[in-house]
Amino acid sequence: MKVKDEGGSSINALLLIIISVSIAVAGQLVLKLGAEGIGQVNLGNWESIRHFLLALVSSPQVLLGLALYGLSAVIWLVVLSRVDLSYAYPMVAISYVLMLILSRLLLNEDVSLTRWIGVAIISLGVLITSRS
Repeated sequence: MKVKDEGGSSINALLLIIISVSIAVAGQLVLKLGAEGIGQVNLGNWESIRHFLLALVSSPQVLLGLALYGLSAVIWLVVLSRVDLSYAYPMVAISYVLMLILSRLLLNEDVSLTRWIGVAIISLGVLITSRS
């Protein structure tokens, strides 16, 4: 991994990546809760779409989720200013691992054995990438 400035170490870059990804995952969870609170939209009905869009912009959970995504993006830009994209971007896969675990624990979603195996493989890939 190439750190682009003398003041930033690879540990600091990895920490920023983990923070950015974690905030994005939190944003996704909050967006999910907000969307569930609004309900499904019928894409074949303009009134349903209008109602859905109005509900989105007035939902505190949706707005919080979007704000978390924005914060995550700002931190991600700091990361990109410090390290190679080829190092940083594969680390986004950490979000798959976190999302699966938190979806199971916080949202009580059923997670199949196949998904757990897939996340284990992704985790191995992240580990290998982080050591390069």
